[in-house]
Amino acid sequence: MAALYNALEAGCVGIFESPTGTGKSLSLICGALSWLRDFEEKKQQEEARLLSLEDSGQEGKKLLTLVEPGHPDSRDTAGEPDWVTAFVQKKEERDTVNRLKEEQLRRKRQEDHLEKIRHNVQLKYAVKRKRAEEDETRRFLQLSKEVLSEGTGVDMLEKLDHSEEELILAEYESDEDKKVISGFEDDDDDDLEEEHVTKIYYCSRTHSQLSQFVREVQRSPFGKGTRLVSLASRQNLCVNEEVRRLGALQIINDRCMEMQKNKHEKKSDEEKAGQKHRASHTTCPFYSYEQMQFLRDEVLVEVKDIEQLVALGREIKACPYYGSRFAIPAAQMVVLPYQMLLHEPTRSAAGIKLKGQVVIIDEAHNLIDTITCIHSAEVSGSQLCCAHSQLSQYMERYRKHLKAKNLMYIKQILYMLERFVAVLGGNVNQNPSCQAVPQTGTVLKSINDFLFQSQIDNINLFKVQRYCEKSLISRKLFGFVERYRGPATAVKTNKENQKLTGLQSFLLTFRQGSDKEGTPQSHPPVETENGQLRAASPLMQIEGFLSALTNANQDGRVILNRQGTVGQSSLKFLLLNPAVHFAKVVEECRAVIIAGGTMQPVTDFREQLLSCAGVDPARVVEFSCGHVIPPENILPIILCSGPSNQQLEFTYQTRDRPHMMDETGRILCNLCNVVPGGVVCFFPSYDYEKQVYAHWEKTGLLTRLAAKKKVFQEPKKASQVEQVLVEYAKCIKGCSQAGGQMTGALLLSVVGGKMSEGINFSDELGRCVVMVGLPFPNIKSPELQEKMAWLDKTMPRAAGQAPSKVLIENLCMKAVNQSIGRAIRHQKDFASILLLDHRYGSSAILSKLPQWIRERTQVKATFGAAFAELRKFHRGK
Repeated sequence: MAALYNALEAGCVGIFESPTGTGKSLSLICGALSWLRDFEEKKQQEEARLLSLEDSGQEGKKLLTLVEPGHPDSRDTAGEPDWVTAFVQKKEERDTVNRLKEEQLRRKRQEDHLEKIRHNVQLKYAVKRKRAEEDETRRFLQLSKEVLSEGTGVDMLEKLDHSEEELILAEYESDEDKKVISGFEDDDDDDLEEEHVTKIYYCSRTHSQLSQFVREVQRSPFGKGTRLVSLASRQNLCVNEEVRRLGALQIINDRCMEMQKNKHEKKSDEEKAGQKHRASHTTCPFYSYEQMQFLRDEVLVEVKDIEQLVALGREIKACPYYGSRFAIPAAQMVVLPYQMLLHEPTRSAAGIKLKGQVVIIDEAHNLIDTITCIHSAEVSGSQLCCAHSQLSQYMERYRKHLKAKNLMYIKQILYMLERFVAVLGGNVNQNPSCQAVPQTGTVLKSINDFLFQSQIDNINLFKVQRYCEKSLISRKLFGFVERYRGPATAVKTNKENQKLTGLQSFLLTFRQGSDKEGTPQSHPPVETENGQLRAASPLMQIEGFLSALTNANQDGRVILNRQGTVGQSSLKFLLLNPAVHFAKVVEECRAVIIAGGTMQPVTDFREQLLSCAGVDPARVVEFSCGHVIPPENILPIILCSGPSNQQLEFTYQTRDRPHMMDETGRILCNLCNVVPGGVVCFFPSYDYEKQVYAHWEKTGLLTRLAAKKKVFQEPKKASQVEQVLVEYAKCIKGCSQAGGQMTGALLLSVVGGKMSEGINFSDELGRCVVMVGLPFPNIKSPELQEKMAWLDKTMPRAAGQAPSKVLIENLCMKAVNQSIGRAIRHQKDFASILLLDHRYGSSAILSKLPQWIRERTQVKATFGAAFAELRKFHRGK
């Protein structure tokens, strides 16, 4: 906590490591909020001092000592006459005093308002009553309109019915036109801008981790006085059931933005004159400025996690997604997922301003991979052809209803899709599953080379990307396909509907053809009302790929993966330089803390992320604390040879040999005789684990293992993981209670799999963790080879080692450290760790283990010596 406090005070970029079970979350909360409290107190004291100087009539540059980040605290007045210098100085002093007075007034008004809400229960009921009255009024108005419209005989459907009007793209405003403001009305309350509030942005990977952190804040000494806001995706926060039923995140986003845009859309003169307007002008009933003001105040008054925020939103009929963003300016701590902070467009859309603020990124061991994944994208040939077909049909159907600018952009998108399929060796007008690729293989291209080869280098991708974002074309296309893809749509007898029946058949046939192909779909499925799953528009995925192509040429590569048929082939953008997207975060923030339970090795963070982002090495601080468990509660052993004195070296060339698999089995058999409870054994890959298991079955070793411990295997399907873990825990509990020959269970897992991270093998569930070999990544992977080549080209050599070699070792050891971190989960836990491979004993590899494990690790040349230590350790417990 002291190290964190000092890092925030000095404005550093900190790499903090604190093992699981040491109270990392609570330490982050107490250290960071203590600093924030002291920082605000000192700032207010300085403000009071400066204002008292002004009131007493004292003059001088002292009034200029308190300025906001980026504010010029002095001017270059060299060569100016004295009276000019005095005038400028006096004006700056007056401006500073006025700004301080305004901030004090805003802060006082905000505090008084929150205190009033905190102690005024009647106010809550008044707001609820007001909303109920508004709903009743709206219902009566709707009934009145229906009554008045009856018997008029006016044909409201001239060419398209209301539901089809929704599918027409609105007139598009280009980038040069005034941008559509996403949020609230321009005349919103001035209280939204709370410039004096210094914030801490806390990020983590998953929804459950964020909820756990908020609960820790609630239990901490800072739980009552902290203004905390929890952010999440619309998928987690939306309370509009009509929108939630859409299922897929991208479709939910598009529909929400469309409804929110309709809220602020100014009606044209024709509409004001009473002419009919499109039925798409539906707005969200939960998108009310007054209700979200109330929701904002409730959020700021008391710390709430995401579940509590959603429950409150349902109760008062206000949107938690926008209500929580409404509260950001006045918040002291904002809790949000990785992706929302690390992706700049998402950050801007959420109203997150990092200038002069503090960012804490927890569970950051995969930070580099996360940034790379967020800004990478992949589309299959099947998706490209499907999107081209759907968009072509859409354009033909509504050509007469679309404005010229919409048609221009649609034609550009169609041309790009056509060229992308051509690059893969296919034709968009033919079924992708039936088109054989003339030359299979994987080719890597720079962004510019790919654009030239695709013949789209003359198209402004930035404008196309902006058009897709603002026009919601993927949402319109999804609605179009949904309308005409199935036989359920009512068919009339006129000629136009006969043509539509053919269109429905075409779309349905195309969808079925894609389904038969069996290619993995990147876009998420959507569940319909009758329980069937439907796929989101492939154009959504393609938009991400187009956005990725706007990266700088040197920062990424395009991978052309040609396989069998055009439908099975794909285009993938690979981000090589994650620092380019992290640079703005570290540049703008006062301080950035990268924290985790297992951060070793940290050279990747220093070299690939911080150094490339332009961070001064002097600004970077590292902190790694030991574990809270006593030294005698952990026994890490590097085992160099097995029971038959066979040297343990699980290289890719030697690990498949029968004697090496036999030796592994014999080691585990001996372990199962002395280790009580659960043993978790990690293999380098699913294929190797399957191969070893089959060999043990053949030789009878599996029967010997099963005599002592029931053997479980990690499933490949995520849906089956929970069931396996429940059975594993049940078996261990049953054996400990029943006694007898069976002493527990053995779980065969995979490094980087479902159980190597985030699973809690505490106490009896993990008394021993075994690591079989060093899980080096597949060096033949084109993506990894390109990353290695890029590192060797851009990074300096460290200690005589090529950066690519350091990368391979670091990737391996990060995976190892995450896996063996399953062993100790809390202060009173104990376990042994067995690393099977003599290469773990080398100084280069040993130095990359976490400090609290490394300082207690023993290297044993023979199995007898290691086994004696293991027997002594477990029998002593």
